[in-house]
Amino acid sequence: MRNKKKKSMPKAVVLLSGGLDSSTCLYFAKRKGFVPECLIFDYNQRHKKEVEAAKRLCRYAGCGFKVLRINLPWKGSSLLDERTGILKRPKTPTYGSAIPSTYVPGRNIIFLSYALSYAETIGAEAIFIGANAIDYSGYPDCRPEFYRSFQETASCGTKAGVEGKKIKICAPLIKKTKAQIIRLGKKLGAPFQMTWSCYVGGKSPCGKCDSCYFRAKGFRQAGIKDPALKG
Repeated sequence: MRNKKKKSMPKAVVLLSGGLDSSTCLYFAKRKGFVPECLIFDYNQRHKKEVEAAKRLCRYAGCGFKVLRINLPWKGSSLLDERTGILKRPKTPTYGSAIPSTYVPGRNIIFLSYALSYAETIGAEAIFIGANAIDYSGYPDCRPEFYRSFQETASCGTKAGVEGKKIKICAPLIKKTKAQIIRLGKKLGAPFQMTWSCYVGGKSPCGKCDSCYFRAKGFRQAGIKDPALKG
């Protein structure tokens, strides 16, 4: 009998920031049988700790990665403009009242556009992003309706989509709480000790920004100690 040609595993582009959500998303894509090719964005954010964390995660997971350096000279976010302070999270936040200063105008649209171009070029079947619309800061580009809309754009605006080879936009964490994401990541073996979430980027997490708040809340509700914190 002739040996049947072994079917190659499908590729997926994973947007990796170096935090809890994107690391869980990377390991989710691996569990689903994809060969991840990660994109890490250096967009002149206030610090490079998340970029370095993302690179460590890729090496640990044995995944290929590219670091894309892009420039947003108009800034428009406290994550890009060091003259603007990172606001501490209020003790009793009012959801929906205002989008915080850490919102980067058009960031996920820009990132997904790069990912779509890369995916089409390498023949990837899917793009994974760790967006979440439950325990989050209210960014408009983290909502389910945005990803449904971008899927339509990707399907009608690419050669792959027109030829019936739709590249799927996957946001598997979009409706999960941070605690659920942490439990899933732990189950998948994501190395949370390597991740970085803090917006400030000091020697240790500030514990006061939105990202630190949701990370601490998630580990507390999951009943798991954050392995990235010393002591």
